[in-house]
Amino acid sequence: MTSHPAEVLDRLVAAGREAGAAVAVVRNGVLEVDHAAGTQDGARPWTSDTLAMTYSVAKPFAALAFLDAVAEGHLGLDQRVASLWPAYAQAGKQDTTMRHLLSHQAGLPAFPEAALDVAYDDREALVELLAAAVPAHPPGGGVAEHALTYGHLLDEVLRRATGEPLADRFARLARAGGWDLHLRVEDDDLPRVATMVEPPGTWSSGYLSDPRWGPALGRPDGLLDPAVLNSDRFRRTSFPAVALHATARALAFFYDDVVRPDGFVASRLGRDLWRAYVEPAASGHDLVLDRSVTWTLGFQVSDEDGRVELGMGGAGGCSAWGEPAAGYGAAYVTRQLGGHDRAELVWEAIAATG
Repeated sequence: MTSHPAEVLDRLVAAGREAGAAVAVVRNGVLEVDHAAGTQDGARPWTSDTLAMTYSVAKPFAALAFLDAVAEGHLGLDQRVASLWPAYAQAGKQDTTMRHLLSHQAGLPAFPEAALDVAYDDREALVELLAAAVPAHPPGGGVAEHALTYGHLLDEVLRRATGEPLADRFARLARAGGWDLHLRVEDDDLPRVATMVEPPGTWSSGYLSDPRWGPALGRPDGLLDPAVLNSDRFRRTSFPAVALHATARALAFFYDDVVRPDGFVASRLGRDLWRAYVEPAASGHDLVLDRSVTWTLGFQVSDEDGRVELGMGGAGGCSAWGEPAAGYGAAYVTRQLGGHDRAELVWEAIAATG
């Protein structure tokens, strides 16, 4: 018997595998599933309006804000980064283009080791380190998820091109799109943010001891620490590669829209730029993920049992995706830090229903 996604979530909570989460499915603009279970903070029930910190689910939204400026003519995809940011030309990075940044081909999957001595909210110091950094491969010569660096690279270029921080531009986009999505949480929304909890075991230490993920997620320090993630200081900080706070419902509406050529995103970007956003741009063995990956200018594209998906998952277990052929968007957001086993169960339930 096929389980409904809501039933899957309820069982995860009942079994103690989930502290609080939500699942949503939107098909052709219609909200089909909007279910929450567990608590926001150990006491208050999770609701459809609860915001979760979603890690790399953020990356497509950082990319969208950047592409919105491309659509307005402020910069071009094949323009060199150093044309706006001269210091970036150091250490063999002079030929890096905006397209390389967006598709994880710039060769900067981790901040330099010196970032261990920099506060996560010292944006200027982190950007200076990126300008001086030696790339892991020549720009365009490989793929490696820019786990924490992605947002800072895009943000610095966007500031230089438009004078506007990326989080501010995205906030305007989110309002226009009607999405309850935040790359920086405003004070009025802080009470809605779920408290992240780490499971027993080696979730954070496993990442930090890994030779690939340790540098990628451990510099600067603290971004795997629930005490940091749950602080108002972090929630108010723009860290656009990972610090998206979102509801499952908003993510599902976004993904239902972005896979459609007649949607808000396509009309906002224009057809050619929308296609560049959602269609493959770079493929290869990703040096951080350690598997073959296809990147668009913002998303991962995957083929799950013959079903082509556009989406992004986060280190804590959140995931959001759309299936163009099936015509829906979906999301699973959680406060229980961990792997993607729970989101996969939800995906299986959604896939089984068409």
